[in-house]
Amino acid sequence: MTGTPPAAGPAISLSKVREQAPAIAALYENAHVSLEKHGLSGERAAVHLVLDYSGSMREYYRDGSVQALADRVLGLSAHLDDDGRVPVVFFSTDIDAVTDIALDNHHGRIDAIVAGLGHMGKTSYHLAMDAVIDHYLDSGSTAPALVVFQTDGGPVSKHAAERYLCKAAKLPLFWQFIGFGNKRSSQFDFLRRLDELAVPAKRPIDNAGFFHAGPDPRAVPDSELYDRLVSEFPQWLVEARTQGLVR
Repeated sequence: MTGTPPAAGPAISLSKVREQAPAIAALYENAHVSLEKHGLSGERAAVHLVLDYSGSMREYYRDGSVQALADRVLGLSAHLDDDGRVPVVFFSTDIDAVTDIALDNHHGRIDAIVAGLGHMGKTSYHLAMDAVIDHYLDSGSTAPALVVFQTDGGPVSKHAAERYLCKAAKLPLFWQFIGFGNKRSSQFDFLRRLDELAVPAKRPIDNAGFFHAGPDPRAVPDSELYDRLVSEFPQWLVEARTQGLVR
């Protein structure tokens, strides 16, 4: 999509969502409530999804948690972007796939993609971030972008992940990290620190948020998940527009 000013309504209507993806309609309506609550009604933004394909994620793919997140993100994206698609990056030790999910082809889509992937490796955040940056730049978009970045653990290279987050702070990209797993795990200490990286000493703008969805992400109510996904995005938009990153 190209950069456009806030419009009066959602990018894709509820009637069209019901026609193309009836199973997404309730999610779409829940997303609407959160967007209104956070002052984002009529806003336009590209939405990206990054999915951890490391070995420890196996059960989250098997039990449908990843597909459920993908569906929820698709319901959110339909308000913000008019193409009905969300670019998706699967990552582990390397980039496992760069593909998309769509309103008219979302059912079982995650399983279908994963069936064609190979070994589940380790957790290289920076490679996934680089893939998103490349995709965004190649798209020619000037719209702001909300990147939902899912993981169940810390990165293999903390230095590289921090460096790429700081590099991306010069672009109209906001990174919303979401953790799957035990809330008491030290695996997420790095993401908590990443969320609090100093501005402007480390990066010119606060371009990241983090929240934990717990060991059963499907149990998080849709309304709560959407609130957490978009709660920090409005303030970033204000700062990004002040700095000229977003029109």
